[in-house]
Amino acid sequence: MKELLVLLVALLMVSCGSSPQAMQRDNQVALYGKGTSQLRLSARVFHTTAEQSTVYYKLNTRDLLYKSDGGGGPYRAVVRVHYESFADWGSKQLLDSSSTLIQDKTTDTNEERELIGSMELRSSEGRAFILRVTARDLNRDTESSLVLRVERDVNGSRQYFMPSDTTNGLPYFDDHLVTGQAVRVRCDLLAGRTLLGSHHLNSPALPTPVFAGSSGDHTDPATDSTFRVTVDLDGRFLFAPAQPGIYHFVADTSAGATGAHFSLFVLEQSYPFVDQGIDMLKPLRYITSMQEYDRMAAAPDLRKAVERFWMDASGDRERAREAIRIYYGRVENANRHFSALVEGWRTDRGLVHIIFGTPTTIYKTQNNESWIYGEENNLMSLTFNFVKRKSAFSDNDLVLDRDPMLKGAWYRNVESWRNGRIYQN
Repeated sequence: MKELLVLLVALLMVSCGSSPQAMQRDNQVALYGKGTSQLRLSARVFHTTAEQSTVYYKLNTRDLLYKSDGGGGPYRAVVRVHYESFADWGSKQLLDSSSTLIQDKTTDTNEERELIGSMELRSSEGRAFILRVTARDLNRDTESSLVLRVERDVNGSRQYFMPSDTTNGLPYFDDHLVTGQAVRVRCDLLAGRTLLGSHHLNSPALPTPVFAGSSGDHTDPATDSTFRVTVDLDGRFLFAPAQPGIYHFVADTSAGATGAHFSLFVLEQSYPFVDQGIDMLKPLRYITSMQEYDRMAAAPDLRKAVERFWMDASGDRERAREAIRIYYGRVENANRHFSALVEGWRTDRGLVHIIFGTPTTIYKTQNNESWIYGEENNLMSLTFNFVKRKSAFSDNDLVLDRDPMLKGAWYRNVESWRNGRIYQN
């Protein structure tokens, strides 16, 4: 397990007198891993009460530039983490902002660690608002940003729950676990209360092609079993899921608690990585026929069968290696960004990301995303529109508005992959 480091840093208050651009028409493509920045920034918001909130952030030391003050080590990285809050996606009105400065020293610049810190959100807004978190590497002059919607509705917000490491109490930045992984969940507002838990099986279905007349079944899965969990007086409970699926927790309102709710998604051991032959095989269903897929699935060595597919497609060992690197790199990236009820590669956004790559432009609102490939408003460009689906389990489940006009582009790109020609965008 990677070493986790909590940084205790002073908050540097920033003036709120600026006039930022509305985020609704900002190109948000960097959120999903494209752009000049290579900073892997994660963040999540946790409410201790209906009025008090903290934003936690995480960076990876391998992404930072460490400089020596002279004469060799130690080496120092300097990062500014900054947040801005807005009333909504289209607003130019800055509600609040604040920054903190991170200075991390090391004698080994090849060491990989996670830097985890936190900032108190000073906004006392009782309603929802938009939070933009930015990390800037001052040594390299690069930055990454992400945008979160902060919900303070006690009966609806998942931000009153925070999963954390069972050994050191540091927060997890993903509600997706792997089987056998224990987690301690913090929920201060529900200290001493009982939670009603339910287990739901994940759907095995894959998304249909981008031109299909039907987008498939997009309903929450039915309850498989139920159970109860007691939150201790410190506002925490331990949970160790025994099998994959969705675990949903709702406060027992009969005991006088709020209706706060939260979900944990338990996936296979390899998530989010592609480590095993079966992990390599499953995403190939997007570009193979059923007969091809079944033949590889029946092979005694899945990894060799998959590698043979890529060799036959590319006709060259080096091209095959490059195709494997990019295709499964997109699978892992989809898992990190688009996972909801299922692994990210199995979602609509994951499907488009794998086959078409990261778009040129992404416009994002509270309930929609538009992905544009190519120059905007160009007749040759491609646009994919996603709409957030209402779900009791996740607010990261977006459904593609499928379009028959995308049929030609879909088959061209699938055929490109099958011929070992990587669609680079």
